[in-house]
Amino acid sequence: MPFGLHWPEIILILVIVLIIFGVGKLPQIGGAIGKSINEFRKARSGESADDKAKDKELAKSSEAETKNLKAG
Repeated sequence: MPFGLHWPEIILILVIVLIIFGVGKLPQIGGAIGKSINEFRKARSGESADDKAKDKELAKSSEAETKNLKAG
């Protein structure tokens, strides 16, 4: 199990979370945790779409400058 936790410890933690937050808030908390994990994975995996578009523009402009220098 992760972090050396076994099933009894995991169940105890879940019961404590249930007592603290209640049944009504659990879907909201789960959704927020899922979104956070998703954003973390996106940030860790690399660049955003805007960064990729900027990189493509920069590559095109540098290719054009290279052609101009070779022609001139």
